[in-house]
Amino acid sequence: MEVAVEKSSSFVASQFRELKERLDGPRPQGGGPALTISHQTGAGAHEIAERLARLLQETEPPRASAWTVFDRQLVELALEEHHLPMTLAEKMPEDRRTYIDDVMDDLFGLRPPSWVLVPKVAETILHLADAGHVILIGRGAAVVASRMPRVFHVRLISSLASRIERVQKQNGWTAEAATKFVEREDRGRKRYVKSNFNIRLDDDLLYHLVVNTDRIPPEDAARLIAEAARRSFTSH
Repeated sequence: MEVAVEKSSSFVASQFRELKERLDGPRPQGGGPALTISHQTGAGAHEIAERLARLLQETEPPRASAWTVFDRQLVELALEEHHLPMTLAEKMPEDRRTYIDDVMDDLFGLRPPSWVLVPKVAETILHLADAGHVILIGRGAAVVASRMPRVFHVRLISSLASRIERVQKQNGWTAEAATKFVEREDRGRKRYVKSNFNIRLDDDLLYHLVVNTDRIPPEDAARLIAEAARRSFTSH
């Protein structure tokens, strides 16, 4: 059993080493334009992303591709791209999977392990960013596409009280339920990025722009991001 676990651990390490080498490889020359949005739960990412897509589309030529927001659809698209069952989407939360959970699920055929699924999601993110005209939310997209010159990276933050209040109103939950949800989701996202990419999600140096949505309302935030992104795309 110890030998089997050691071999499995070596395989996992090699899979993630290959992914890291690809992400740290030569900077692509083409691709984009695209944006990634990393966010604290309840900071208004979805509303801002939709507004942002509309603003960016306004300055596109008539036959240009439509700006499209991808959030939870990232997982579904990755499953489709790699010919995996769509039922796996519900079993792929944005959180770290323990090694034992992965091994057991793989053993009993419940789902492929993280060292198989995470690189596939990352590959889909790279394909989308390369195609351009996309806004990618979560799943470590800022890390995955960090070396692509025409991808603009944004981080949305807000006070815990404001985020809890926003989630509570959106879902009609109690304050207690909203608090547990916000804290659980935040922990999960941090663990996902840390365990899979060895990066801190709250490292401001990952992003071109960090926006505090307590200070800047969604409409203004979207305009601020759109203007900064356009300038960045033009400079490349």
